[in-house]
Amino acid sequence: MLPRQAAMAHAVYSPDVRRPVEIGADQETQLVTWLSRRLGQDVRAPKLGGLGYELVGGRLLPGSEGPVAQFMYQDAGGQRLTLYVSTERDGNPDTAFRFAREGGINVFYWIDGPFGYALSAGVSKDELARVASAVYDQLDKR
Repeated sequence: MLPRQAAMAHAVYSPDVRRPVEIGADQETQLVTWLSRRLGQDVRAPKLGGLGYELVGGRLLPGSEGPVAQFMYQDAGGQRLTLYVSTERDGNPDTAFRFAREGGINVFYWIDGPFGYALSAGVSKDELARVASAVYDQLDKR
C-alpha cells in the first residue's frame, strides 16, 4: 500500500502550481515541528540541494491508520519529487529498497525504524534511485 498511497499523493499535489504544499520551505522549522507532533515521531526534511532539488515545503495527509507527512522538492527545471513519510508499516520490518511504478510515477520505498518512506517522481528509475540513496543516507543518521 505504501507505494500506491505515495504515488497517489504525488499525482494529486505535485502538479499544483499555486498550492502544492500547506507550509512552505521558508517555514521549514515550523513544518517539521508540526509534522513531528502530528505523527508522534521526529521527522526530518532531507537536504537535497546538492542533488539539484530544493525543498518546496510539505503537508499533512490522511493515511489509512493516521496522519502521514509529505515533503515536496523541485529542481531548477520544475520537476518535482515527493517524500511520503508514514508510521504505518504493515508489519513489514524489511529495510531494503523496493521499486514500484504506479501509472507514470516511479516510487522507491523502504522501511527504516518506525517509518515507512516512499520517494515518488516522474523521473527515471536511475535518477530516483540516486536521490533515494541520498535520502536514506541522511535519514539513517538519526
